[in-house]
Amino acid sequence: MKSIISVSHLNKKYENGFQALKNINLEIYQSEIFALLGPNGAGKTTMINIICGISKATSGKIMVGGYDIVDNYRQTRSLIGLVPQELTTDAFESVWNTVNFSRGLFDKPPNSSYLEKTLKDLSLWDKRNHRLMTLSGGMKRRLMIAKALSHQPRILFLDEPTAGVDVGLRKDMWALVRGMKDSGVTIILTTHYIEEAEEMADRVGVINHGELILTENKATLMNKLGTKNMTIELKDPLQEIPQHLEKYDLKLIGSKLIFSYDSKKEENGVSALMEDLSRANIKYSDLNTKQSSLEEIFVKLVNS
Repeated sequence: MKSIISVSHLNKKYENGFQALKNINLEIYQSEIFALLGPNGAGKTTMINIICGISKATSGKIMVGGYDIVDNYRQTRSLIGLVPQELTTDAFESVWNTVNFSRGLFDKPPNSSYLEKTLKDLSLWDKRNHRLMTLSGGMKRRLMIAKALSHQPRILFLDEPTAGVDVGLRKDMWALVRGMKDSGVTIILTTHYIEEAEEMADRVGVINHGELILTENKATLMNKLGTKNMTIELKDPLQEIPQHLEKYDLKLIGSKLIFSYDSKKEENGVSALMEDLSRANIKYSDLNTKQSSLEEIFVKLVNS
């Protein structure tokens, strides 16, 4: 696959000695959705700001679309659209003038039909003549996306794009993001909503304490690190887990036994557990299995 962003040995150290990024190496491929996950203060926004030319790296090299971000700032910045965490808008300007002005900043010719489609896709067309001060927080968030898309970038950074956006509009924005990917736009997403990454991403990167601890195809990651949980609905509740079952990874929750196991192992303990339940005359009415979610995997990674 062809890289559209290449990050090599990236470091960021502040004057007070705090090192926000530590030797980051990362390839982001054309037309993929890449989810960058990490707890607060992990370095996600710092890395995005450096790639977008807002902050300077202490050391390292970044290429965007084949251009060095330092030597070819204008070329690389024109390829990028950024939706930052912070909402910064001119309260007295209209929605239409805001996105139109943003397009002009990148020396793009007027294109009313494109801007109209963008605002309609983001459910903002009816608000096009409204001043920004009259918009709700969710509408302002969508306006930031419209601004970032105004110059038709090839790369879109979404830094917590759905913070403060209700569930219905969040799903509309997911649909818009998928459409952009299908049109060839590369999307880098940071989010606290792990279900967004699970729903949207092709690949996942996990950053913690300034270090990129993992990059992996989402499906491969979930298969590699995800355990399966088997829920056994008991006919007769147990007061505690019997001693002869303590060798298994079991949790007792009400009338349910939860068994965690590695589905990739041939000897995963499922058959042995069922035999031991039968020998102990412990009867069950139902059982089902569930793969670990990306959120559970993420928590395991950052706490390890």
